[in-house]
Amino acid sequence: MRKALTGPFVWTGQDLKRNDSWIIPWTDLELGEIDNALEQVKRCRDSWRTVCKDDFPLTRVRDKLSVVAEELENGRGVVKLAGLPIERYSQIDLRYMWMGLGQHLGRLVYQDCDGQIMRDIRDEATSLGERYGRMANPEDGSEFLSSKARTYSNAELRFHTDRTDVVGLLAVQQARSGGLSKIASTGAVHNAMLERRPDLLELLYQPIYRSRLGEERGGEAMIYPLPVFGLRDGKLTSHYSRTYIEAAQLLPETPRMSAAQWDALDLLVEIADELCYRMTLRPGDIQLLNNHVVYHARTPFTDDPDASLERLLLRLWLCMPGNRALPPDHAVLWGDVEADMMRGGIQLAEPH
Repeated sequence: MRKALTGPFVWTGQDLKRNDSWIIPWTDLELGEIDNALEQVKRCRDSWRTVCKDDFPLTRVRDKLSVVAEELENGRGVVKLAGLPIERYSQIDLRYMWMGLGQHLGRLVYQDCDGQIMRDIRDEATSLGERYGRMANPEDGSEFLSSKARTYSNAELRFHTDRTDVVGLLAVQQARSGGLSKIASTGAVHNAMLERRPDLLELLYQPIYRSRLGEERGGEAMIYPLPVFGLRDGKLTSHYSRTYIEAAQLLPETPRMSAAQWDALDLLVEIADELCYRMTLRPGDIQLLNNHVVYHARTPFTDDPDASLERLLLRLWLCMPGNRALPPDHAVLWGDVEADMMRGGIQLAEPH
C-alpha cells in the first residue's frame, strides 16, 4: 500500500506564491566577488569551456551556493537566484561567469554525445529534426521530432525531467511574448494521483519503455525500461518525458503501452498543470531545479528580432554533491545509483 509523501519537496504553486523564500537575491558584496572572479578567470583561460572551480575563486558566493545545493537536494528542490545585473556583461563574459558558478555548485555533465557542456536554449526555427534527431511515424510518414529538437524550437515543451540531478538555466534575453516557465512538485503530483487513482499511480512504479532518440548516436533504435516513480531510502525520484515514450512506441519491437498506462501519464500531466507554479524568467535570473523532485515545462513563445526580443537561456546540467541514492533499476539511465556518486548526462560517442 503506497503512502503519501511528506517533506518540503511536496508543494503547490500556491505554496511557492505564499512563501517566496526560494527566491534568493544577490548582495552587492556577492556581485563584487563574482566580478573579481570573472576578471581573474579571463586572465588565465582563453575559453570559457575550460573553466574549472579553482579558476573562479569565491568565498561568500561559495558559501551561498552550498546553501542552495542543500535546498535543492533536501528542501523544495527549486531555487531562483534573482537579479544578476546582466546588462553589465558581454555574452562571452556571461558564459565564463555561468561556468564558474556552475563549477562551484556541482560537477558539469555532458548534454549530448558530442560533449556539449552549455546549451543555448533558443528558437533555431528550421531543419531541427535533421540536426537534432527525428523519426518517421510508420502510420503516416510524418516527422516525429526528438526532445532535443523540440528544445530548439519556440513551441510548447511539455512537463518533463532532464537526465541530470540539477538543471540550471541562466536567462539572458526574453521573447516578445510567451515562454513562461512552469514547474511542479513531483511529490505533490504523486500524492494527488494516490488520492484520485492509486491504481494508475501503481502503474507508474512499473517499467515503461523509453527511446534514446536525439541522445546517443543511433538512439532512435535504442529502447530501455524505466519506471516514472521510484523510492529508495525514503527519497523520491521521478524521470519523465512523454516524447521518449512516444518515440519508443514507433518501433515495432517495443512492448505496447496499455490504455491504462496512457491514462496514467495523462493524469500525471493534468495534475502537474493544476498544481504548478508559473513564472517569467527575466534576464539575470538563474533557475535551478532538482530533476528528481521537480517537473518543468515551457509555454510557446514569439520572438521579435527587430526589437532585440529573442529568447535565450544558457543551460547547464549538474551532478550534485551529496546526491540521493536511486533504485537499482534506474541504473539503465543514470549509471551509478549509489548516493554521492558521479552520474547523469550523456555518454560521449565513440570516435569514428
